[in-house]
Amino acid sequence: MARLGRPGMSDPMKEELWGRWRAGESISVIGRALDKPPGSVFTVLKHHGGIAPKRPVSRADHLSVDEREVISRGISAQLSFRAIAASLGRSASTVSREVRRNGGRDVYRAVAAQERADDQRKRPKQSLLARNPILRNRVVDWLEQEWSPQQIARRLRLEHEGDPDMMVSHETIYRSVYTSRWKLIPKAMSKKLRTGRPIRKNKRHSVKGQWRSQIIDARPITDRPAEAEDRSVIGHLEGDLIVGGTSSQVATLVDRKTRYLTVVQLADRRTETVVAGLIERYATMPETLHRSLTWDRGMELADHRVFTTATGVDVFFAAPRSPWQRGTNENTNKLLRQYLPKGTNLAAYSQTELDAIADRLNNRPRKCLGYGSIP
Repeated sequence: MARLGRPGMSDPMKEELWGRWRAGESISVIGRALDKPPGSVFTVLKHHGGIAPKRPVSRADHLSVDEREVISRGISAQLSFRAIAASLGRSASTVSREVRRNGGRDVYRAVAAQERADDQRKRPKQSLLARNPILRNRVVDWLEQEWSPQQIARRLRLEHEGDPDMMVSHETIYRSVYTSRWKLIPKAMSKKLRTGRPIRKNKRHSVKGQWRSQIIDARPITDRPAEAEDRSVIGHLEGDLIVGGTSSQVATLVDRKTRYLTVVQLADRRTETVVAGLIERYATMPETLHRSLTWDRGMELADHRVFTTATGVDVFFAAPRSPWQRGTNENTNKLLRQYLPKGTNLAAYSQTELDAIADRLNNRPRKCLGYGSIP
């Protein structure tokens, strides 16, 4: 059975995901805890609008999975429905209906019967907005005018006092806006709310005082040696990813002093892939370029300690939303876009082809070098 999320999130994993979300953990933190990409976490959250689904609760008069196993074994032993019912303390009609609605004696299976019962139990009751198109249109009109769900609910209560069919709670409106798969309220209406968020967050969700990407043991750029700052010594590099079409990417490394560019082909953006690619590339580079590396706050270098252990190169991270702190790399990436325009499938380029492009840039006259080429 296909599971929501990429790739394969088990039910226990989803349960942990929702528990952490209720506790106020960020998508990045949850992804690291589950060893899943943040995109996979967001996919699961978005399916429910960020609103944790209620845990299914079985009624006392419903058959349990253990009772269904007893029925299955009884059928295999060719016992009568009365005999099976007696062993369960149930009526014979209850057992008979259970078997009949799940295909009869010849095909009855306890696991399949339990899954069918769970699916039926999870089927949501049709909401008031789904049953009343006039009310739904009124809510949508006011959302278009950027009214909050609470304002809408209170105004309806004033205008339709005594008519429960024209009153709805603000919570129902919020759920209908964020749970876009219900298709009750246009998805674009979430942009009309004050926060403009695509999914709902509770009051515990706060990143105040935190980096958005919480990289463990990240050393700030302020710890970088002075010789890197004043460009007096070669070997202090700045790095980043250039992203292309169809989820393709390459890494770029630029020396702060000489502006020497290296381009690294990458299969994906996972930190394991990026770090392995950089380690392999550094092994081919002169030792004089092995002093330091400055990166942005992207999680693709979350395993920076593995990189440092393998290469001996210290990694420093720029402050969030501060691209000017890696200006050498940013400017070089703009030059590289002449050869690798936005939207290009970068996976189509071999490492040899990328090396040739880097050579062309490295041999071009540069204004910052007095129009000489890179030494």
